[in-house]
Amino acid sequence: MAAAEILASLRSLMSAHSPPLDALVVPSEDYHQSEYVSARDKRREFVSGFTGSAGLALITMTDARLWTDGRYFLQATQQLSQDWTLMRLGEDPPVDTWMADNLPVEAAIGVDPWCVSVDTAQKWERLFANKKQKLVQTATNLVDEVWKSRPPLEINPVAVHPLEFTGRSVADKLSDLRKTLKTKKARGIIFTTLDEVAWLYNVRGTDVSYCPVVHAFAIVTSGSAFFYVDKRKVSKEVSSYMEENGIEVRDYTAVISDVVLLASDELDSTSTVNHGKTDSTSNGTAEGEKIDSDRIWVDSGSCCYALYSKLNPEKVLMQQSPLALAKALKNPVELDGLKKAHIRDGAAVVQYLVWLDKQMQDIYGASGYFLEGQSTNKQNNSGSVKLTEVTVSDKLEGFRASKEHFKGLSFPTISSVGPNAAIIHYSPQADTCAELDPDSIYLFDSGAQYLDGTTDITRTVHFGKPSAHEKACYTSVLKGHIALGNARFPNGTNGHALDILARIPLWKYGLDYRHGTGHGIGSYLNVHEGPHLISFRPQARNVPIQASMTVTDEPGYYEDGNFGIRLENVLIVKEADTKFNFGDKGYLSFEHITWAPYQKKLIDLSLLSPEEVDWVNTYHSSCRDILAPHLDEHEKAWLKKATEPIGA
Repeated sequence: MAAAEILASLRSLMSAHSPPLDALVVPSEDYHQSEYVSARDKRREFVSGFTGSAGLALITMTDARLWTDGRYFLQATQQLSQDWTLMRLGEDPPVDTWMADNLPVEAAIGVDPWCVSVDTAQKWERLFANKKQKLVQTATNLVDEVWKSRPPLEINPVAVHPLEFTGRSVADKLSDLRKTLKTKKARGIIFTTLDEVAWLYNVRGTDVSYCPVVHAFAIVTSGSAFFYVDKRKVSKEVSSYMEENGIEVRDYTAVISDVVLLASDELDSTSTVNHGKTDSTSNGTAEGEKIDSDRIWVDSGSCCYALYSKLNPEKVLMQQSPLALAKALKNPVELDGLKKAHIRDGAAVVQYLVWLDKQMQDIYGASGYFLEGQSTNKQNNSGSVKLTEVTVSDKLEGFRASKEHFKGLSFPTISSVGPNAAIIHYSPQADTCAELDPDSIYLFDSGAQYLDGTTDITRTVHFGKPSAHEKACYTSVLKGHIALGNARFPNGTNGHALDILARIPLWKYGLDYRHGTGHGIGSYLNVHEGPHLISFRPQARNVPIQASMTVTDEPGYYEDGNFGIRLENVLIVKEADTKFNFGDKGYLSFEHITWAPYQKKLIDLSLLSPEEVDWVNTYHSSCRDILAPHLDEHEKAWLKKATEPIGA
């Protein structure tokens, strides 16, 4: 369907709705407020044509607007048709303000309550009240009625994630959770976030591309635990596993009626699995006496408005999910697995660079990864063989796929040449992607899912002669990358305070980047994991950085129409050994667990301090030692050359 046809069909449904809708909000999120969603849940992409992972569409009877953040400004400009207007977050009015100011008094604004969080819905309602506008919960999703070619529901099996990788049993997790419920005087809690459900019950799935999660909800009380999922996905073995752990499997749609039962304190009485056990044989399904409380805990930032609406607002405890932090604080088994996964992943990246270096020289006559001689660009490519952004990223996936415990990519590979590298979350398509160019910067941001960990790495390279400006920009990004990775800071410091460290070398020249600097990363879970982050955004103040968290270190710089640069490693937060301990707070530092060389010929040595030179050389020495056992002799020789000391 063409954009105009989709909009016309939706406006017809809006007019016929009771009450008639003046506007329709189409969020990016699914029923679980996920960042990445399954193909059948990409409603905002369907209506707008914009394929980025973050954005919100608003359709009125005469207007269509899309809001997205700085990562996607350039991409959205390229993808939106003339029927749409791009709204830049941070520059244009936010969607709720725009609606309140531009829609008529008493306007009815429709939204599917399953696709919007409690926080967002209530924020809108408060703002709309000033003009007697109202948020209308649609009984069905209007986009689904228009989307005739919507992908079908897939029945993908639920898998148990073994204790050898999780490091903690379900019984332990449920026991800790119930202690928290008792402390908070809540008799039950609703989990809607997919990675939290997967983490709590030690299960994984393939319902969302790149994210090993299952479309499921969970409810836990002092005496019962429930797993809401399409039962066709649950094998006899998984069903037995759930029962052994005191978890009752119920149909996915039953969560609606069970939330009503939970609100009336009748849910526990319906459980048929280990109900009422309170001793040590209950596998952690109960901690003792029933909690004397009528409060139900929901995470208002992630719980959908549809389920919240079934509860009595006066009896809801609205706080961040206790699993968000518990999941982010990795246990020793998870940390060990992440380190091992990143070593195998680093070997795959080096193998890819070795292969790509040879291809660029053989096909294009490029000077290669090491030499700065001017290449003759694509004129040397007289044969039919071409390297494109997609074909080379497929090769990188192949190197990863050969590694132990590989389960797939952790996000679509950003494989980008020249101007495309300036599109921060660029996604190359086979029919439109660029051919590699030896005289242009090449940026690849990629990662994988392994049973023992999730990876995410970005490197930027040049196979010809980089300009002085490109080298200066690359070196400024590298300096920020080093500054953050070397930071020592007191306990209680948040990611908002640390973000500036990565930007100062860029700010010195009036440069910057529009994305955050770091995000948490899952243990064979989502590649973007909260609740902490390193960013200029206000929410980075909410949770302090803590020991045993993982976080990325990924500053960048992007020139529209020219090039993009980003460098990214995954770090583990650890206790720091400092000479002093001011305030008895204890201090923290970072440990790099990503291993792949930085390109020496893109570094302007005159811009590095002696300490920074030493850091690069030490890191490169570690790369050699750690990755060599996983490489053949040719690859070892290449890596040795790539990691020879600089500044000698």
